[in-house]
Amino acid sequence: MPVMPDHWIREQAVSNGMIDPFVETQKRDGVISYGLSSYGYDARVADDFKIFTNVDSAVVDPKNFSSDSFVDRKGPVCIIPPNSFALAHTVEYFRIPRDVLVICLGKSTYARCGIIVNVTPLEPEWEGQVTIEISNTTPLPAKIYANEGICQFLFLQGSAPPETSYADKAGKYMRQRGVSLPRL
Repeated sequence: MPVMPDHWIREQAVSNGMIDPFVETQKRDGVISYGLSSYGYDARVADDFKIFTNVDSAVVDPKNFSSDSFVDRKGPVCIIPPNSFALAHTVEYFRIPRDVLVICLGKSTYARCGIIVNVTPLEPEWEGQVTIEISNTTPLPAKIYANEGICQFLFLQGSAPPETSYADKAGKYMRQRGVSLPRL
């Protein structure tokens, strides 16, 4: 599965709407970079955040998830408490081609501050805004900047399309917008 280069990503974004909105060049001036890179796309984090809290002593249960586990914040920055995390989503909406799998890695600017990004793979023919987990592994509060780079997506093209895509199986996170909490 080769990693696809910038010109392929650009063509897919412009011709097929793979990334919308699409930023054709990397933006860096005074911001954490985002946009097209050599072999990937640096996505931005939107300004909606769900910050994990223990105010109501909720139990985290992926089969019966309670929104009481989070407080909602909207704004240009998000402060994540020490040793905690927040959920957010990308500004960009992705439409993944049938023969492509997408993986996500955190940006070095945040990683060097102890801030880790986790995203599950974007499967063939999945589409939506990507829900992102942002973990603060430090004993200090951490600041996340909305509308700036948060992670990099790498596009891997398979040697053939899969028998069953995410769309074929009507995946539960298909066409999500905003932050999507766990679903069964």
